[in-house]
Amino acid sequence: MIDARAHVRVARPSRDLAAAERFYVDGLGLDVQWRSTEHVPGEHDLLMVGPTGGSWHFELTRDPEHPLEPTPTVDDLFVIYLGAPVDETLVDRLVTSGGTRVRAHNPYWDEHGVTVTDPDGYRLVLCSRTWN
Repeated sequence: MIDARAHVRVARPSRDLAAAERFYVDGLGLDVQWRSTEHVPGEHDLLMVGPTGGSWHFELTRDPEHPLEPTPTVDDLFVIYLGAPVDETLVDRLVTSGGTRVRAHNPYWDEHGVTVTDPDGYRLVLCSRTWN
């Protein structure tokens, strides 16, 4: 059985780590937990972001020798349950930081939140509901 307090890392490729950092750090307000862009042969460039003290982080990778093109679909979602109405100032900051506000593929997310694509085209959902 997996302990509910286990730390979680979600990883996916990015075409531009600097653009991703602007979106997730400047826009969303996450903290950089690790960055490795030293261009070491055979190693990936990494950007890890998340909330300080959180039990999860989001890892964006780029292989400079064999870059992968991100292939997001309308159902590749990174959902954050805010437990409060979505602050339009936050949405504006995400858009200013390289995101694009879009209608959700599933109308549930428009009813209960806001969807913004990141610079790689993946969808971030700010949900006004709580997880419970």
